[in-house]
Amino acid sequence: MRVGFAVPQSGPWATPQNMRTIATKAERLGYHELWTFQRLLYPVGHPMGATYRSVHDPVVTLAYLAGVTSTIRLGVAVINAFVQPVPLAKQLATLQTVSDGRLTAGIGLGWLLEEFEAAGVGYEGRGRRGEEFVEVLRKSWTDDVVEHQGRFYRVPPSHMDPKPSPAPPPILLGGTAEVALRRAGRLGDGWVSSSREDLSRIGPRIDLIRSSAREAGRDSDALRFVCRGVTQVRQGGLPDRRPLTGSYEEIRADVASLAAHGVTDVFHDLNFDEEIATADPKDAMRRAEEALEALAPA
Repeated sequence: MRVGFAVPQSGPWATPQNMRTIATKAERLGYHELWTFQRLLYPVGHPMGATYRSVHDPVVTLAYLAGVTSTIRLGVAVINAFVQPVPLAKQLATLQTVSDGRLTAGIGLGWLLEEFEAAGVGYEGRGRRGEEFVEVLRKSWTDDVVEHQGRFYRVPPSHMDPKPSPAPPPILLGGTAEVALRRAGRLGDGWVSSSREDLSRIGPRIDLIRSSAREAGRDSDALRFVCRGVTQVRQGGLPDRRPLTGSYEEIRADVASLAAHGVTDVFHDLNFDEEIATADPKDAMRRAEEALEALAPA
């Protein structure tokens, strides 16, 4: 099991200095990967919660952290397909190169209608759009002459250089519906779970993705299965405790259980703990640094 950690990205504690502190300490403690996420808008009156109220851009955040780290991997889970794939392909290719090949690119369909409206992209046909989005990314990163004529995107015959070095970044696909899980098996280099995933039932979902990969003639053993760990440190024996909530001992046991169900990577994301996202930055960092130490890979 590879263990990662999400950087401060949401709320008052998400300052450049705090990002740098968590990133460099995570690298020193042997964490496998640093993670970010995307939220473009918070519609007025929306009930989605404090985590999404104020969020830094994930690609710019990772570019900053690439410059202050040297070995730890850099992941985004996820960028949604309401952005345009060609400009994103250029950004991610550059980030892959300047980070010396440390990038993992998570791609999702998106679910917030207002973000599609603001981006000037239709909400309908999101699944088909997402598949074509991934196709354009990969063409941009590998083809000498990039050309695409599809339903959603068109690219005239063009050179798009430099290519990402030392290789294109792996693409993980998000999603929770059965069709999305099958898509991850057919097209992705792996799958990343959402913040709303029921981790007690993650095993059958991984089995479905593996089955879809085999049906497509792919090597299911080569896929990564990344769990966004909505980690909430709480003491005192919680009733109806959900996975990755509780004491450090309970959380570490949950990580081991996830590995037994086929998860290859888990990252602890404190941004989704509203006690962190709304806390005084100093208190949030105190708790985060304690968790970083306590949950470090063995």
